[in-house]
Amino acid sequence: MEPMAEGSVLGLPVTLLGAEADPFAEKGTTCPGVLPPPSDPELVERTRRLRESLGEKVFVLGHHYQRDEVIQFADARGDSLKLSQRAAEAGSPYIVFCGVHFMAESADILTSDDQVVILPDLAAGCSMADMASAEQVEDMWAYLDDLGLDALPVTYMNSTAEIKALTGRKGGSICTSSNADKVMRWGLERAERVVFLPDEHLGRNISLLRLGLSPEDLVVWDPRFPDGGLSRDQLKRAVVVLWKGYCSVHQRFRPEHVEEMRRRVPGVRVIVHPECRHEVVLLADEIGSTEQIARAVRESPAGTLWAVGTELNLVSRLARENPDKGVFFLDRTVCFCSTMNRIDLPHLYRALVSIERGKPVNVIRVPADIKECARVALERMLTLA
Repeated sequence: MEPMAEGSVLGLPVTLLGAEADPFAEKGTTCPGVLPPPSDPELVERTRRLRESLGEKVFVLGHHYQRDEVIQFADARGDSLKLSQRAAEAGSPYIVFCGVHFMAESADILTSDDQVVILPDLAAGCSMADMASAEQVEDMWAYLDDLGLDALPVTYMNSTAEIKALTGRKGGSICTSSNADKVMRWGLERAERVVFLPDEHLGRNISLLRLGLSPEDLVVWDPRFPDGGLSRDQLKRAVVVLWKGYCSVHQRFRPEHVEEMRRRVPGVRVIVHPECRHEVVLLADEIGSTEQIARAVRESPAGTLWAVGTELNLVSRLARENPDKGVFFLDRTVCFCSTMNRIDLPHLYRALVSIERGKPVNVIRVPADIKECARVALERMLTLA
């Protein structure tokens, strides 16, 4: 292995290879991977005092991709599945969800009507969720019905409440990256084909690697084209219809990042999120949800070298929390999830202050008719989990 820069993890700066060991430096790529600076220590202390004074009145959920300055105040941290379960179990009158909009919607759907769900910054959305509108999916479904095709929707958690409600009405289920294989098997036991939306890559990886399907069994529905850009024969032969959507962070990982990392760091184990492209997943040693990635790193023997293909905040945190291992960010040109990082400490503090004053801000309320159908699909997922 080439010389390593002086730093924190086995001589490496946290999550990032030093300049002389940077596999992409020679190509002129520039992305220092510097995370946003921490908040003013005074604000941290004020938030801590306020959080303590509110006690069990508030339950704070923190997704793995959150900034450290925020997740330190989380009562529960995890991926979307784990946090959905905790939201359903929480008894606090106020749920503050440090995540993105679709997650807060799911929490509102699963909690009781007298609980209030707050998203610290309403601008924290998800580009993947926005890639499938209810109108687009309804149009697709009408076309499938016209063809007389038997299909069941399996919808990724990263979707709007309207899409979740449509899934419930059609008899389908929500899934996360942790349980997508289980939910898709459930769907294929009940219908001739599954429509998986909105993430094309997750659906393809699960279908080919976990369900044993072949590429010929899959088609991609692109809502930008009439009839999804597919012929009737293609749809009739399909076992899985994938929606053309993606995560902007995970899609940017490339096969050459994996190959270059292996060349520069002999013995490194590559673990990536299943939202990555199929050709990247094929080159990895392991794939897993954020929760599964965190567990794999934590439970590995001391001295293990990991190259992790997921969001930078989580990779950075794993490096700090596992100082006896080497944890690398797979590609320095991919930084953090910009929408998830809209939830910063000032926004969290403002949300807590609003609760203290009895005038909560940024309350997420899903309309009753949408909530009812979406809850069916979400509860089905939790049963299958």
